[in-house]
Amino acid sequence: MYRKYYNQEQLRSILENQPDWGVTVRTVGHYIHKPKAIYPDPKHPNSYYFDSKKGRVLDEYQLLYIPNGHGTFEADGVKETPIVAGMAFLLFPGVWHRYHPSEETGWEEFWVGFKGHYADYLMKQDCFKPSSPSIDIGFNAELLNVFVQLIETVKHEGTAHYQLSSCLITQLLGLAYSSAIMTDESRQSKNKIVHIAQFKMHENIHKNMNMELLARDINASYPWFRRAFKETIGKSPGQYHLQIRLEKACKLLRETNLTVTEISQNLGFESEFYFSRIFKKKVGQPPGVFRLKK
Repeated sequence: MYRKYYNQEQLRSILENQPDWGVTVRTVGHYIHKPKAIYPDPKHPNSYYFDSKKGRVLDEYQLLYIPNGHGTFEADGVKETPIVAGMAFLLFPGVWHRYHPSEETGWEEFWVGFKGHYADYLMKQDCFKPSSPSIDIGFNAELLNVFVQLIETVKHEGTAHYQLSSCLITQLLGLAYSSAIMTDESRQSKNKIVHIAQFKMHENIHKNMNMELLARDINASYPWFRRAFKETIGKSPGQYHLQIRLEKACKLLRETNLTVTEISQNLGFESEFYFSRIFKKKVGQPPGVFRLKK
């Protein structure tokens, strides 16, 4: 986990000691926010700290990528939007926004803040709009690799590192741009419905869900919804919901003293016997054995 924020004095020094490459890094990092942890965490610097209920306005662009977990994002002119694993979103200077991970899952985030005249040009492309700031990128190994390179680069100072960081930010925006323009309207609509369904599943992790009723709630036929969900996520809706409930069960077995009966009840399984049977089938060992090996 890595975080780096430049204060105004550092930024002044950077800008005075490097040529103008058109893109200047302002902040960069990677952090894993655990479930039920305070967000933003208390180590956030004052210049970037914000109350997730009140939101904030920045004087720079930011790109955030969420490879794991889920939460919500909202901005001026953009209603509250579910953010799930594989999505990125953009923050624009002067535009009010707020976002936070779900208390239930937390999330992993990579981010970079940047400014500059070339950054202004890039962010005026049609696919980068304050009115539609989220981008469905999916799990993208190349994007993650560039973020890792950028983080390693800004750990050092010097003209060459500043220049390389500018190039890497441009590369990140190029990857985001490619994802945005390759997403047609029908795919956007399908992915949006699937992401809403995922969000509802995480919200209802403590109970069994009727997937036909869920499809009705999001105004989709069940056959279409099941097919779209499997094409997007790689699992049927029912199997996906079972998976996240079992992942939660594993967490409770590792981190709490709740009995197997209490865990099965808390997660809405019809009986301890059914829970233990399905847990062994999917995880490979009974809950009690899994707990002993934690």
